[in-house]
Amino acid sequence: MTMMPIRDVSLFVKTYGSGYPILLMHGGPGADHISMLPFRRCADPFTIVLYDHRCNGRSVGPPVSSMTWENLTADADALRQSLGFDQWAVLGHSFGGMVALEYALRYPQNLSHLLLVDTCGDIRWAQENAPRVLAQRGFSSETAELARRFFNGEITPDEMMPALMKFGKAYYHRLTLLQTLGVFASGLRTKTRPEAQIYGFGHLLKGWSVMDRLGEISAPTLVMAGRYDFQFPPEHQEQLAAGIPNSWLKIVEQAGHNAPQERPAEATDAVRRFMATTGY
Repeated sequence: MTMMPIRDVSLFVKTYGSGYPILLMHGGPGADHISMLPFRRCADPFTIVLYDHRCNGRSVGPPVSSMTWENLTADADALRQSLGFDQWAVLGHSFGGMVALEYALRYPQNLSHLLLVDTCGDIRWAQENAPRVLAQRGFSSETAELARRFFNGEITPDEMMPALMKFGKAYYHRLTLLQTLGVFASGLRTKTRPEAQIYGFGHLLKGWSVMDRLGEISAPTLVMAGRYDFQFPPEHQEQLAAGIPNSWLKIVEQAGHNAPQERPAEATDAVRRFMATTGY
């Protein structure tokens, strides 16, 4: 692991394995790379590159207002150059998938494969639909309203963790005891940045959509998500796959929004098969 000076920031970066490079973009905003660790299973024959976005996790530098699509994607491409890769595959989970979509549209010449995991092409699914889904699943109206404020950047910094505790179980379908302990341990290691979460949902993602540009993506694309993802359900995954010309759709059964944590073997096997079949 290392802190790498990239443009005007210092990015926290980890690499595993050797072989064709896959960059992992973590979710959030306001989280870090810890949730992406299940994909270490793909190390060899791949080089797995994990990092924390600017203003997220352990990366440091300019204020949260610098968290723009231009900067987030330019950081990733400058990291590619610093690591000496001509091209790479990019895998993004949740918010990281949105950054990955923007990267695919801004740097198509440097992208060989796009892998979208539990993500969206239109933020309305989280900001408008997710609170309704929580209510339908038996969460109280107060919790559903808290989720609405959470996904619209309308909470205060000290509300972030209590909010996640109230509806955090919705991120998963059905965890075993061992998985529950693993999620708890991961949570203890995760460095959260509430200011990035609030700015991200309240400013960067406000009104965001790339649905009308999906047809511009030329790289082979894997669209994968859990069957019970309350933020980005299968019907939206079908829309994503239908809009991207050369795409594969994989719905992971018995999984929610964090499919790689609930079904790590199935998720990583899907990545391996996709990369092998499409060539790299």
